[in-house]
Amino acid sequence: MTGQIITVVQQKGGAGKTTLTAQLATGYLKAGLSVATIDIDPQGSLSLWYAARMASLADENTLIHSQIQGWRLKKEADRLADECDIVLIDSPPHAESENSIAIRAADLVLIPVQPSPLDLWASRPTVQAVRNERAAAMFIFNRVPPRALLTENIAGKLADLGIPAAKQYLGNRVAYAASIAEGKGVVETSSVSPASLEIAALVKELRKVQSRPLKAAA
Repeated sequence: MTGQIITVVQQKGGAGKTTLTAQLATGYLKAGLSVATIDIDPQGSLSLWYAARMASLADENTLIHSQIQGWRLKKEADRLADECDIVLIDSPPHAESENSIAIRAADLVLIPVQPSPLDLWASRPTVQAVRNERAAAMFIFNRVPPRALLTENIAGKLADLGIPAAKQYLGNRVAYAASIAEGKGVVETSSVSPASLEIAALVKELRKVQSRPLKAAA
């Protein structure tokens, strides 16, 4: 059975795409699935994380990684989907053509967004790109501060855009960055930390979404 391809995309910079991609990759691994990641961002941040991972884990690492240019993405994603259960694509910010290619290749598109009006407004070009490709998509709330009443308000406004938000939020936690520095994910550095529980819950939620026919963005 062909694996599922997930693109993490947000044309706004600083939304936490690479961190989300890496954390989900290790979360899916922890859940017992085979996983590959693809980095088409010229900055190569996910590839730097993978290099740190190889230095840290060496032969214990089971994650497959590829760093390529966007125009080669479709062929590479399909190849890896024949080998793995999950293929995660980290896309570049401010790159409309590459993002369109990455969205088109995906079975599911994840859009990280921080709970603020500025991030909501800045997400509109990404939402339009998803609509243009008629892709199935979900928002992922990232860096959510504790007791943020604004989050629920922003969630309602996101729903008006025709794309649902995942119920599981990711908090504004140092643990995410700390694990990235080690070339790992929070599920690997501390399996009982709040951050680890968030990623495990998000992976569980996404697997339920992936198990049923996905509706394209309105």
